[in-house]
Amino acid sequence: MLSLLTLAMHAGDSRAQLRIGENPETTLAVADATKTSDHPAFLATLDRLARSREQLAAAPRMHLAYLEAWQLAYAGEPTQAKPQLERIAETSNDKVLRLRATATLVNILGAAHRYEEAFIRLDEMVAALPQVDDPHARYQALGEAARMLTMAGQYDLAADYATHAVEIADTPSIACKSNVVSLHALYRGGRIDPDDSRFVQWVAECQRVGEVLSANQLRADVADSAIHKGQPRTAITLLEHYYPSVLRDAQPMQAAQFDALLARAYLDTGNTAMADRFANAAIRASVAGEFSDPLVSATETAYLAARKRGDWRAATIWLERHAEADKGRLDDVSARALAYQIVRQKLAASRMETDALDKQNQILHLQREADRHDSETIHLYLLLSLTVTGAIALWLIRTRRSQKRFMQMARHDSLTGISNRQHFVDQCTAALVEGSRTGESIALVLFDLDHFKQINDTYGHAEGDWVLLRVVAECRDHLRDQDVMGRLGGEEFAVLLRDMSPARAGECAERMRAAIGAPSEEHRTIVRATASFGIASSTVFGYDLDRLLMKADEAMYTAKAAGRDRVATATLATATV
Repeated sequence: MLSLLTLAMHAGDSRAQLRIGENPETTLAVADATKTSDHPAFLATLDRLARSREQLAAAPRMHLAYLEAWQLAYAGEPTQAKPQLERIAETSNDKVLRLRATATLVNILGAAHRYEEAFIRLDEMVAALPQVDDPHARYQALGEAARMLTMAGQYDLAADYATHAVEIADTPSIACKSNVVSLHALYRGGRIDPDDSRFVQWVAECQRVGEVLSANQLRADVADSAIHKGQPRTAITLLEHYYPSVLRDAQPMQAAQFDALLARAYLDTGNTAMADRFANAAIRASVAGEFSDPLVSATETAYLAARKRGDWRAATIWLERHAEADKGRLDDVSARALAYQIVRQKLAASRMETDALDKQNQILHLQREADRHDSETIHLYLLLSLTVTGAIALWLIRTRRSQKRFMQMARHDSLTGISNRQHFVDQCTAALVEGSRTGESIALVLFDLDHFKQINDTYGHAEGDWVLLRVVAECRDHLRDQDVMGRLGGEEFAVLLRDMSPARAGECAERMRAAIGAPSEEHRTIVRATASFGIASSTVFGYDLDRLLMKADEAMYTAKAAGRDRVATATLATATV
């Protein structure tokens, strides 16, 4: 771990304890303020104070315990950090330290995919904010709220919290970090482009005050944007220049992010050797069992690099790993959004129950008064009882409806309304199991919109969304009730055709292809889109979903290689147009 190496570099003072006349609270405050801008010095100070732990009073000892837990989380040891942070959040007499410990808990619970618990802690943290005046603690809580809400896809709400953090920033360091969180949330939500002058301003400002970690976060967003705009060499120049500082800060997720971006940029320049090198670095840095954005991007880059070299065996292996990582990432995205909604619902239900209990207490009070008053008081009691009962019944009905709505949201694509990737896979799996038993002929169709990125870049994401809606509407006109359509991600779609021979599946795909490319009075968009189709049938490749997906994908790429806007069907020998 970095701490051992760094402490060895500071051996001159790491063996020492508190110096004569040294104020431990002042030393802790300085270390706390510079823990990200001068991390090696922070580690050395932390070690020196730990050796003097028994000399510290209760308050600085608790502060030291918090900084040690923060360092464990920073170094990728959240399991060890969690119990120490929980103890501080629940037992410390310092409300500022309790708030900071809760904020760090929100961070590591989110990183560990314990989203419901993270959002519950987030609610506790936001509720405690009005009682804390310390601007540093308030910034930390607001920043963690913004980061967690960004993970849940609540970009507007995340930007609001980040804006509040910017407003209370009272040091250049906090101003830097607050603006970075705000700009990142706006970029992820598609509300801002890194060409905006604020990116240049805050990269420079963060660099000036020594917050290199935050500056590199914005640089990663700028590089990501450059890659999507078809400027990979610009991204490579930026990323490689600051790569040593990323390695020096030893923040695992940021290092993996830079590696994955470099891999994709080098692939776009045609340098498959460098693409492989950085893709494998990002994959090695990933935590086992976790499916982060860098891992998904790196496995896709490795797959595309192998395809470009003609190494089909390696390409098949990487395609399977990418499919697994992408599915895991999409499941995780759904889990975050669902956990956010579930916690909101639970908290709302809890508050309603509290209100109901308050009303019941009022009723009991009125009941006691009724013993001393006339029948009008009794009538009032009955009326209030009916009101509360009706309110509770209404709440139960609304809760049940909300639960059904959340299940619908978890299974369907939010833009087009068709099945999302996971729900489509579940439906296909069930259909193929039944088909293998009955011998039913089933066809799997994959299609991808041609040059869709150019549509987004030229006409904007809003027009791109209208194109996707039109494509789904046109295809549905040529599908039966028993056919299943799903959005696998971005501009890639799939259709499962039951009781359909390969020849009939090709005819159906051809109708969909023609409908997508033809002008439409009913579904008007600015631009005309085309799509490339690939078909794989159970009569040729059996009922294994992974094999059908791979063969349909190969056929689709055959259609693209042959000029796009066409249908290709996979055969045992090869995919033919």
